[in-house]
Amino acid sequence: MKSAFNNEKYLCEQSKYILDRIDNSGRRLYLEFGGKLFDDYHASRVLPGFKPASKIELIRRMQSQAEIIVCINAYTIEKHKIRADFGITYDIEVFRLIDQLRSIKIDVNSVVITQFMGQVAADSFKTKLERRNIKTYIHKPTKGYPTDVNIIVSDEGYGANPYIETTKPLVIVTSPGAGGGKLATCMSQLYHESKRGINSSYAKYETFPIWNLPLDHPVNIAYEAATADLNDINMIDSFHLSAYGETAVNYNRDLAVFPVLKSILERITGKNVYKSPTDMGVNMTGFCIEDNDAVAEASRQEVLRRYYQSLCDFKRGGAGEEVTSRIKVLMSQLNIVPEHRAPVGLCLQKTLESGRNVVAIQLPTGEIITGKDNKLMTAAASALLNAVKAMAKISDEIHLLSPAVLEPMLNVKGNIVGGTSLLTVYDVLLCLSICAVTNPAIGLAMEQLPKLSYCDAHAGYIIPVADENMYRALNIWLTCEPVFFTEKLYFDL
Repeated sequence: MKSAFNNEKYLCEQSKYILDRIDNSGRRLYLEFGGKLFDDYHASRVLPGFKPASKIELIRRMQSQAEIIVCINAYTIEKHKIRADFGITYDIEVFRLIDQLRSIKIDVNSVVITQFMGQVAADSFKTKLERRNIKTYIHKPTKGYPTDVNIIVSDEGYGANPYIETTKPLVIVTSPGAGGGKLATCMSQLYHESKRGINSSYAKYETFPIWNLPLDHPVNIAYEAATADLNDINMIDSFHLSAYGETAVNYNRDLAVFPVLKSILERITGKNVYKSPTDMGVNMTGFCIEDNDAVAEASRQEVLRRYYQSLCDFKRGGAGEEVTSRIKVLMSQLNIVPEHRAPVGLCLQKTLESGRNVVAIQLPTGEIITGKDNKLMTAAASALLNAVKAMAKISDEIHLLSPAVLEPMLNVKGNIVGGTSLLTVYDVLLCLSICAVTNPAIGLAMEQLPKLSYCDAHAGYIIPVADENMYRALNIWLTCEPVFFTEKLYFDL
């Protein structure tokens, strides 16, 4: 990818702006942190040059002043909500998040389970956390919210939540995904600290939508596509326009809740803190874009990825058709069709010609390599093998996989384990690693794997989870046609 975003400038400008907000906050700033702390692949896809770990690096630069509260909605635990880019549930994502934060010595204060109404799965999760010595708090729905500010800002409302003891000037409140209860947790803390005579304030950090880009900019439209299941819609911040005469972009949920939030903040702090949702934000992302055309094209590609993801989610029994319909509208706004995604055309052509499952990968050179399933391996494995051979300039006639390694592995998979004997991407990489000991050409092929990072791929079918996870691990940006790779209802790849 062509770099279009200055990541170092972003880290410097963003950390400075947050630290300035801390200085103006009084004793403590509660910062509602939207999006992903780690592995923000959406941002890295639409802003080429943005590092997936940029947000955590940002926190690392303020490490001595920061601690983190992780929120998770009890209903998402009960419903086993999945983080789509990793295929893990939100409660498991909380564990992963805490492990990652601890590994870089960033203080995790506690976990808050919000919207708790006795959900069995949420209660079980609380027990798991506590038995691992993680401080855990329960927040029930706020009485009076959102209409009765008098009750909300009282001991019956936010005061009914337990107070979380914090010590640092910056308290980052995050969650595995949207709807985690971050805002309510921040407001609850402000209420308790106000009663204790602690002068605290609130701000919000969201990467998207980018407030100082046009409403119809592709990067903002890509955000709508990413949140189509939440029905987020970008809008002009009318409060900001009225107060300052300046156009700024925000989204419908923030705009809808702002009048109530403004009243709550004024009631808690006794001050008119913010005039608009944009005022609450601390987002400097838009100032660090260096190539607008490259960002626009990257964002169009992301909308197409979200389109295919919605088709496959629906096929699997997940999201409804309205999500796909919403993304189609956004595609019309951008004047793009599925074939705008480079590997799609050749993938569909080869699928039609062969009658087999096919995967196409676009190499960094722009060349598109395909692979189809056969008696030995899945199409995803075949395409990956062909791709690294092409990049290493190894002839098609040269076989990299040794029968001496293949036969025992196939025997274990097919006869001993009792599953399918088809080799997955993981199996092929394992075989290559073993065979590389005696074959220098394989070492050359293996050296090409990191170069596939950020490459686009398209499958003519919904690839098995095992292969999907390996493409994700290799950071290959895969989309799939909404077609099951087998007619079997149960399969064990």
